[in-house]
Amino acid sequence: MDILLFNLIWVIPLLTVLVCIPIPASHAKLLRGLHTASASAVLLMVCYLAYRVFMLSGTPASDAASPLVLRFLTDIPWLTMFNAHYIVGADGLNILLLALTAFIVWGGVLVSYNIKGNQKVFFALIQLLATSVYGVYMSFDLVLFFVFYEMEALCMYLMIACYGSGRRDYGGKKLTLTLAFGSSMILATLFGLYFESSANSWNLIEIAKTTIPMEFQMWAFPLMFMGFAVSSSLFPFHFWSPDGHSAAPTAVSMLAAGVMMKMGAYGCLRVAMFLMPEAAKVWLPYVVALLIFNVVLGPFIALRHKDLKYITAYSSISHLGLIFLGLAAMTPVGLRGASLQMISHGFLTGLFFATIGMIYERTHTRDITEMGGIMRKMPFLGVGFVIAGFAGLGLPGFSGFIAESNIFIGAFQQESTLTRIVTILAILSITTTAVYILQTANRMLHGPLPQKYEGLTDGCFREKLVIVVLVACLLFIGVCPGPFADLLDQSIAPIFAKISAATQPVTSGIGG
Repeated sequence: MDILLFNLIWVIPLLTVLVCIPIPASHAKLLRGLHTASASAVLLMVCYLAYRVFMLSGTPASDAASPLVLRFLTDIPWLTMFNAHYIVGADGLNILLLALTAFIVWGGVLVSYNIKGNQKVFFALIQLLATSVYGVYMSFDLVLFFVFYEMEALCMYLMIACYGSGRRDYGGKKLTLTLAFGSSMILATLFGLYFESSANSWNLIEIAKTTIPMEFQMWAFPLMFMGFAVSSSLFPFHFWSPDGHSAAPTAVSMLAAGVMMKMGAYGCLRVAMFLMPEAAKVWLPYVVALLIFNVVLGPFIALRHKDLKYITAYSSISHLGLIFLGLAAMTPVGLRGASLQMISHGFLTGLFFATIGMIYERTHTRDITEMGGIMRKMPFLGVGFVIAGFAGLGLPGFSGFIAESNIFIGAFQQESTLTRIVTILAILSITTTAVYILQTANRMLHGPLPQKYEGLTDGCFREKLVIVVLVACLLFIGVCPGPFADLLDQSIAPIFAKISAATQPVTSGIGG
């Protein structure tokens, strides 16, 4: 029964789209109800399955999943001419990312009830995007993984170009073309992995059991790692994020920052580092140098912007840089912190972009210099934004504090001088983060209220529910991190074991 429910996670959103096809677009209320019910059903299923994974964490998994501890493993022949199978499963990391996605999709549907334009198409695109992200976090066949990974780019473009604001066509094209560039790098290395490994399979688990030639790893690892890192805005591939977020409607910003940008970091860890650990030891110290922009300069750029979405986008670039710092540390604590930061940052940005979208819907501006005193008219939304700001600062009690603490500790355990210097700079940059968060909140929420905002209203029940649930998730992880850490440690152990066992060649430098 659990296996059936697990496989329905990505199927239900797709079925919802098919069910809604005959319904006329004029029946907006019915369509909203169906999509809300669908997103709610998937959320409940994922929460139940996450509970099942936690309860099973002390028992051995299927031998077919070894060395990974995968639950709900399903292996069915699919594209036999390409030797590709339908292989899905989940360990602690995967099920938590699926839960994150389910919460953000559910919240994105609820905050989109007033979207302008054809709501039937918009909600269908949300469900297709959800199908894509669910599939990525479930797949353990590289062909299946890539098919799901590619689906999201087209959905994102259509949603931004058709339902966005400002330079929406420019923002949508910039996002899509940049992600397509990253995908092309990933595809090239996936073909190489199939032919260079002795597994003669696209099964990620089977490929991991083979020894991949170091000559191949040395060029394939940076290509694959940076291809995935494009989605997570690692410098110098960060430039799509601010323009894409600023043009996107609220739900798309929530999904893009909350779950889509984690797909890249997940791919770096689950595919690149797991399959090519020897090259990871060679190349990841160089990645640390790129993080100086993400974790240090990102907050300073956010400080000079006045558009709420640009501020949040550069804040996300900074926080995502911490994920890569944890990955580059290559220590159990660092990898745990990076994985926990994926979950924490997903809820954080979901909350940020949800409150920004609600405020924009009422004020019709994201320029903080045009606001002031709106806390008097929108106290609930204002408090939601402030809580998101505190969580972004890494305030104790929120999930960000636990995640960032693990990353900093894990990075300091790395003997590399550069890694430790970047870690110190990242810790010091928290001060800059505090400045732009407090400055933004003060300009928006306090001071004299402009006359044009006298008629503002606070969030409705539906919007307040989204804020309460996302805040509760941030607090729950921050106050009770133990179960999450245990699940992630079990997922990280096989990856760290491969990295530890990998021998870094003495003579194979960057030039091979």
